[in-house]
Amino acid sequence: MVLMQQKNQLAKVMETNRMTARYGLTLTEQDAKLLVEERSRVLREERRVEFGPGILPRIIEEFCDSDFIDQNQYVDTLIRLQEIFYLYKNEMQDEITDDELLHFMREQFEEVCFGDLGYLEGTCLRIFAEAIRAGYRGYQASQGYGEYSGFDEVKRWDRELYFKALQDLF
Repeated sequence: MVLMQQKNQLAKVMETNRMTARYGLTLTEQDAKLLVEERSRVLREERRVEFGPGILPRIIEEFCDSDFIDQNQYVDTLIRLQEIFYLYKNEMQDEITDDELLHFMREQFEEVCFGDLGYLEGTCLRIFAEAIRAGYRGYQASQGYGEYSGFDEVKRWDRELYFKALQDLF
């Protein structure tokens, strides 16, 4: 049964090539096998059980058009995104749906982290997980979009601030 499930997972991952090829991202069968093996490892490590194809095809779909992912680091990025996803499903005590977490991860990856997985994991998701464990549920109405600005501890550089700084200089 385990072998049949792995075959199904492998087939689902390979099917994503049809969608990702237009972004210059494809997986070989060897890449897909590695990703499925890493899925099994991280599920054991995070003490999670998952049925069906898993989250990986959805991660691929959510992130395939990112400006911060190219073919050279595609497999490594998918492995890390999968690890981060399962880690924070646990950290958020499964209060957040898969879609909400994926939307939040993608938005921060693009707009706050600029492709930095360490910042996504160690800052954005850590802060958001703390809020969810403390009872925050506002993300439910937004499906995880537009949530981080309310928790961001870093003052972002913006147009108004830039012009004010210029005026102060002159």
